[in-house]
Amino acid sequence: MILNNPKSQVDKSWSSWVIVLLLLVWIAIAAGLRFTYLAGKPPWSDEFATLVFSLGNSFRRVPLDQVITLDTLLAPLKPNSSASINSVINNLITESNHPPLYFVLTHLWLKLFPGHGQLVSLWVARSLSVLLGVISIPAMFGLGWLGFRSSLVGHFAAALMAVSPYGIYLAQEARHYTLGILLVIASVSCLVYATRLTYSHATRSLQQQTPLPIYIALIWVIVNSLGIAVHYFFVLVIAAVGLVMLGLRIGSGGSVFSWKYWWRIYAVALGTLMGVLVWLPILPRPSSNRLTEWVHQDTTLSNLLEPVARLLSWLITMVVMLPVEGQSLPIMVASGLVTVILVVLIVQLLRRGLRIQRLHSQTKVMTQILGGFVVGAIALFLLITYGLGIDLTLAARYQFVYFPIVIMLLAASFASCWRAAQGKDQQWVALILLMGLVGGVIVASHVSYQKADRPDLAIAKMLEISHSQSQSLPVLIATVHKSHEQTGEMMGLAWELNRRQVVDAAINSPQFLLAHKDTEPRVATETLQKTVAQLPKPLELWVVNFSASVELEAQGCIKDKQSISKVPGYRFRRYYCQNHGAEGIE
Repeated sequence: MILNNPKSQVDKSWSSWVIVLLLLVWIAIAAGLRFTYLAGKPPWSDEFATLVFSLGNSFRRVPLDQVITLDTLLAPLKPNSSASINSVINNLITESNHPPLYFVLTHLWLKLFPGHGQLVSLWVARSLSVLLGVISIPAMFGLGWLGFRSSLVGHFAAALMAVSPYGIYLAQEARHYTLGILLVIASVSCLVYATRLTYSHATRSLQQQTPLPIYIALIWVIVNSLGIAVHYFFVLVIAAVGLVMLGLRIGSGGSVFSWKYWWRIYAVALGTLMGVLVWLPILPRPSSNRLTEWVHQDTTLSNLLEPVARLLSWLITMVVMLPVEGQSLPIMVASGLVTVILVVLIVQLLRRGLRIQRLHSQTKVMTQILGGFVVGAIALFLLITYGLGIDLTLAARYQFVYFPIVIMLLAASFASCWRAAQGKDQQWVALILLMGLVGGVIVASHVSYQKADRPDLAIAKMLEISHSQSQSLPVLIATVHKSHEQTGEMMGLAWELNRRQVVDAAINSPQFLLAHKDTEPRVATETLQKTVAQLPKPLELWVVNFSASVELEAQGCIKDKQSISKVPGYRFRRYYCQNHGAEGIE
C-alpha cells in the first residue's frame, strides 16, 4: 500500500500549515485567472438564456414578426421584482430543455445584487460560475487525498485544476457546468470511498465486513439526484460509475460481493434511479426540440474520425492550450508544434506514473477505478455519437462529465513521477504546470476558447461598413426566429450596441425584426418583405443569420457592394432600401 511506500514519506514530512498554505496558493491562482476579464467577454446566446430564465423572465416577452426597439429586445434582461422561483422553473420548463437547479441558484444569487431598473450585471451572473469553479480546487484536493491518501496527489490535482484552460473556459460562462463538475467530483468521491472500503475488506473474512455507511449512501443518492437536476448529461456520470461497479463485480469474484456487504450499494443504485425517473415526464425530446437539432449529425466515411479528433483536442485543452483561434498561420503552426511536444511529454509522464502505481496495490486499484470511469464515460460519448447519430463531441462544454477525473489521473501520475526523485521528471512536471498556467492566461484573456458568438466583432464590422457610406440612415436588423437561441443572438447585438452607446452618442439605436418560421422558410421571407415595405425610406437593412431567401427588389432594396460578412456566430449582409424612383447606391 502507498502508506508503506518509502517514497510516500514526503507526504508525512509536510506540516498541516504548509499543506493549507499551498492549497490557498492554488485557490488564489484559480480565482485570479477566472475573474480576469470576466465581464469583458461578450455574452452569447446560451448565456442570455441563463440570464433571462434566472431572472424569472420569459423570451416570449419579445414580440415576433414586428419591428421592435433595442429597449424592447433587452427588456427580459432587466431584474423583475415580482419574479419568483416558480417563475424561473415554469419558464425554463416550457421554453427550454434544461433542468432548473442552476437557474434557481442563479436567481437567488442575482437577488443579492439588485439592478435598480438597469440591465442585469454580466459580471455578477458569471461570478457564480467562477466561485463554483474555485471551490472545485479544494474539492479536487480532497478527492486526491481520499483516493490516494497523499497530500502530494491532492496538491497536483488542485494545481492542475487551478490552471486548466478548459476549467477556466467553463468557469467564465454564466452556465451550469462548474456546478456539474463539483457534483461529478462528489459522486466519484463516493465511488472511491465505496471501492476503498471494498478493497480494504477484500482480504478479510466476510464476518469482518461492514456495509457502506448509511450517511455515505444517502449523500451519494442526493449528489446523483442533484446532478440530474443540474444537467441531464449527468446521467452519463451515473452510467460510467455503474460500469465501474459492474466491472469490479465481474472481475473480483462472488465471495467478496455478497449481499451482506453490498445491499446498500444496491440501495444507492435504486435511489439514484428514482432520482433520475423524477425528471422523465419533463425530459426533452432531442429529435423534436429545435434547441438540440444541431447535435444530430450523420456520420459518413468522410467525417468518420472527426468525433475522435475533437475528443482528443478537448482532452488536450484540459491541461495545455496555446493560441490557435483567429491567429496568423505562423503563430498557429508554432502553437501546434509546441502543443504536440507538450502532449508527448504528458503521455510519457502518464505512462511512467501508471507503471510506478502498478507496483503498489492501493494506488493500482484507485487508478483502475478512475481510469475505468474515464474510459467508460468516453465510450458512452462515442456510442451515442456513432450509434444514435447525436454528436456529443461537437461542444467542448459537454466534456465536463469526465474532465475532473482526467485531471485526477494526471495528478496521480505526476505525483508518482515526482516521488521517484528523478530530476528530469520533476522538471517536466513543472514545465507542464507552467504551460498550463500560460494556457490559462491565454483563455482568461479571450485569445483562446473564445465565445461561440461574437456580437462585438459583428457590430464593429457593421459600423465599419455603415461609416464607409456617406449617409446616416435609420437601421433595421432582421433575422429568422426559430427558438430563443435566435432571440439570444439578437440580444447579443443589442447588448453590444447598448454598451457602445454609452461612450459613442453618435450611434443610432437600430430597430429589430425577428421573423418567425416553423417549417416553411417562405413565411420569414414574406414577413421581411411586408415589414420593409411599411417602413419609411431610405433605410439601412442588415439581414443576420437569415436562414430564408431574401427577395427585396420589389421593396427597392439593393445589396451592398460588400460580400457577406462572417464572424463567429453571425453571418450578415447590408442592404440599402430606397423609395421607388429614387437614385440609389450599389
